[in-house]
Amino acid sequence: MDNWKFSELKYERPNFEAEADFLRAQIEKINNAKSADDVFKVIEEVEKESAELSANVTVCSVRHTLDTKDKFYEEENEWIHQKLPEFSAVGIAYGDALDKCAFREDIVKKYGKMFFVNIDLSKKRFCEKNIPLMQKEALLTDEYQKIMAGCEISFDGKTVNLYGIMKYFEHEDRNIRKAAFKAYSDFYASNETRLEEIWDELIKVRNEMGRNLGFDNFIPLGYLRQGRTDYGVKEVESFRAQVKDVIVPVCEKLYEAQAKRLGVDKVMAYDEEMVFADGNAHPAGDDDFMISKAREMYHEISPETGEFIDFMIEHELMDLKNKPGKASTGYMTSLEKYSAPFVFSCFNGTIFDMQVLTHELGHAFAGYMAMRNQPISDYYSETTDIAEIHSMSMEQFAYPYAERFFGDDADKFRFAHLQEAITFVPFGVSVDEFQHICYANPDLTPKERTYEWHKLEEKYMPWRKYEDDEFMERGGYWYHKLHIFLYPMYYINYCLTTMGAMEFKAKDHENHEKAWEDYLNLCKCGGSLTYLETLKLANVSCPFEDGAVKKATSYATGILLDEIAKQ
Repeated sequence: MDNWKFSELKYERPNFEAEADFLRAQIEKINNAKSADDVFKVIEEVEKESAELSANVTVCSVRHTLDTKDKFYEEENEWIHQKLPEFSAVGIAYGDALDKCAFREDIVKKYGKMFFVNIDLSKKRFCEKNIPLMQKEALLTDEYQKIMAGCEISFDGKTVNLYGIMKYFEHEDRNIRKAAFKAYSDFYASNETRLEEIWDELIKVRNEMGRNLGFDNFIPLGYLRQGRTDYGVKEVESFRAQVKDVIVPVCEKLYEAQAKRLGVDKVMAYDEEMVFADGNAHPAGDDDFMISKAREMYHEISPETGEFIDFMIEHELMDLKNKPGKASTGYMTSLEKYSAPFVFSCFNGTIFDMQVLTHELGHAFAGYMAMRNQPISDYYSETTDIAEIHSMSMEQFAYPYAERFFGDDADKFRFAHLQEAITFVPFGVSVDEFQHICYANPDLTPKERTYEWHKLEEKYMPWRKYEDDEFMERGGYWYHKLHIFLYPMYYINYCLTTMGAMEFKAKDHENHEKAWEDYLNLCKCGGSLTYLETLKLANVSCPFEDGAVKKATSYATGILLDEIAKQ
């Protein structure tokens, strides 16, 4: 099936009962297997069947986010989210049968040790008592997404969504930037009561899940969900401390320099996206222009990326243009049946569009390579703390091609993008620490939780100031970060992997061929190794070691500090 397109794929409601019966039959075959080949045949059959099932689940999910007003896919998506937790029980039983079978060592020899590491992770994070809680969690997160997707802000004579209003954060007129930021803030403030309730319910539901598994709260389960096997809370805490000591002072210097460039006493929150007084870099063409330039770029980067981008475009595997009703999010997902990634986002006419074409497509390229180099679907995707290295490194590999996308503004793009890569990290660790605080202290009131965010801004983002915005001043900024609601304990991955991406930037400067070889090896290995083993394969340092943050970011911060010294 070579000529398919995503828009033409047929969706069929998954028959979870039949799928469960199929898995039970495979468990019987495992239990009665006379040879390793008998077990391998079962694994191959399950791979084929699960690819069919996941294709329907993914098609439904994507089409729901493409148009959240489409009632059919909204209802199908909700139905699937209610069925999946129930179906997971038989999946655990299938893994358990493989774990206990007589040919376990043969499976390890064929597929590697991560085969059973993943099975063990699945068992550790599942129990029957959590099924109704997982269903409730899905309803709550779906509601949050509906609120975000339903955003309609009247501004500048237009009705815009969240991505649309953010474009004005880069407007040359400071009063317009301030008004746009206030309109953005007002949207969250107007929904604060329900968002407080959703977050409160999620904390209770997730903490109960953790307790049902023998933990004090959700945090250990959150780490298990992220597939973390070779580090824990203490290592993450040590990383956050390094960020405070190393990166926060650099950010303060960068924002002081930005204030001078803008001719203001202090960069306010609504000024942060306005990097240059005479205007930020803007795409040199429309959405189609950007996509065409991305195709040119990927053909020049390497034969592998050229083949990849053609595949994505020919099969309609990117939906990037903003439109009403489209979910306010960005992601890469996979259609294993077709060995195909899918990329979703919302262009808004800023440098963000270039980040979509590199960040999300970096994820997609990694998935594309893993699906062609790994033997089983478990290895098609890596742990989330590795995944963001693919995306953020691709952003850096794209720097030499900036003129294609931004013309004379290319240097502006490179500086602003690199500054954002560094200044983002303190925000990212704040999101992570905020979640730890909330789950570890469930008796905090909603307003007390929000004030905890305010204190984290003082700790990690001392430059952050709001003006005439009571909601933001008391800590309301955290509400906009969808990962807190949808993907618990995920966000620190962006910070850890920034270190890897900055190392790739430095390596690319020293020896492009070697850096690209390491990057390809990283993409090809997928999830076949542990986190630390994958870093070693790609010749990337462990971010938890003493001095790791300074080592990883020194080249990039040197570029930025040298540049502001010239201004």
